[in-house]
Amino acid sequence: MKALQFHKSLSLIECPFPSRKQGEVLVQVHLAGICNTDLEILKGYMNFTGIPGHEFVGYIAESDNTALVGKRVTGEINIGCGECIACQNGLDRHCPNRDVLGIQNYNGAFAEFLIIPEKNLFFIPDSISDEEAVFIEPLAAACEILEQIQIQPQFHVAVFGDGKLGLLIAQVLQISGCKLTVIGRHPDKLNFVRRLGVDTLLESQISDQRFDVVVDATGSADGFHQALQCVKPRGIFVLKSTTQESIQFNPAKLVIDEIQLVGSRCGPFRPAIQLLVEKKVDVKPLISGIYPLNAWETAFQVAESRESLKILLSMKL
Repeated sequence: MKALQFHKSLSLIECPFPSRKQGEVLVQVHLAGICNTDLEILKGYMNFTGIPGHEFVGYIAESDNTALVGKRVTGEINIGCGECIACQNGLDRHCPNRDVLGIQNYNGAFAEFLIIPEKNLFFIPDSISDEEAVFIEPLAAACEILEQIQIQPQFHVAVFGDGKLGLLIAQVLQISGCKLTVIGRHPDKLNFVRRLGVDTLLESQISDQRFDVVVDATGSADGFHQALQCVKPRGIFVLKSTTQESIQFNPAKLVIDEIQLVGSRCGPFRPAIQLLVEKKVDVKPLISGIYPLNAWETAFQVAESRESLKILLSMKL
């Protein structure tokens, strides 16, 4: 099969079909999304080598349960050991011995086929298209914020970052009924949420605004520092960015202003799927292009552009 492999650099290779163990399924990948984390992996994030990619939709090609063959699926990316305290408490995503699809010790979705444990699978309702389904994993990450924090209608919340994750987070938080502002650098991207009735600001327009909750989805050190300065005393600062770049800061503001710091990573798939079924979140306008796997170089160049949003890879060559 053909796959994109990262080992110091990214290349398209021909490799053997992956062999599955008991409890695992073979999935024929249809579409896979290029995430900012994938771009950070190319810079050395997590010291990953292998096949990257963790946002996918595909069809089960092989399974111990033959009734599952042909089912359309996506999958939770964290693969826990199943034995530790975290796994026993249903927190596989925090298993200290976990593998992570396409990110840590486990080959991912930028390939014609992938292996994943059956317990990680989620079946996709017919009302969700493949192009929408590929967003389930990042949409789940956006939903995680509402799992961690009770956003009250009277809260004024700011989302820093007008990239694909920031725009997904904005749509999810809007459902809470809070007063919401999205802050970014690109007027054309901000127009997307403005059309949904969300207030927007360019970073250059920020003056003395302070917010009850600030979400950093900028993916940059500069964005982190600017977002932190906009948190009210006793406010909440939610970190969504994962970067290879080191961020240095003085924690004095957190202490002096008694700010609650919340790290937020992966999230629950079922609420994300339900949002797509109920059409409460619109993801299709976030697709900037779909490229065949053999045009991966162009796809990654476009994905790295500040003007683009989500780039998808189609495994149809």
